[in-house]
Amino acid sequence: MVASPKPVYLKLRDMIAAAIIDGTYPEGTLLPSVRALAAEQGANPLTVAKAYQQFQLDGLVEVQRGVGMLVAPNAATRLRKTERDQFLTEEWPAIRQRIDRLGLDAQELLAKQTG
Repeated sequence: MVASPKPVYLKLRDMIAAAIIDGTYPEGTLLPSVRALAAEQGANPLTVAKAYQQFQLDGLVEVQRGVGMLVAPNAATRLRKTERDQFLTEEWPAIRQRIDRLGLDAQELLAKQTG
């Protein structure tokens, strides 16, 4: 597997976003503390704080002093839309080109997915 050229804080951000979207962290849920997530992921706490800060700036988490960061209402819906838009504009064109280049069709791809 090829290592992603993304900075660590963006990889962490993507991991947390996926957990919010898939319901691991539903709205109103407390996210792990910066230190706990850093220890779990083997990352620098400042790197985790940077990832969390972006969620805060985007209004996807709410900070409660003395408690921590809670997933904001509608965060999963908003993240899903953002992630879909990003996939369709940034990732899908390259994937589609590769599919065309390899001469694959939708039926063949769907058959491989389920079997």
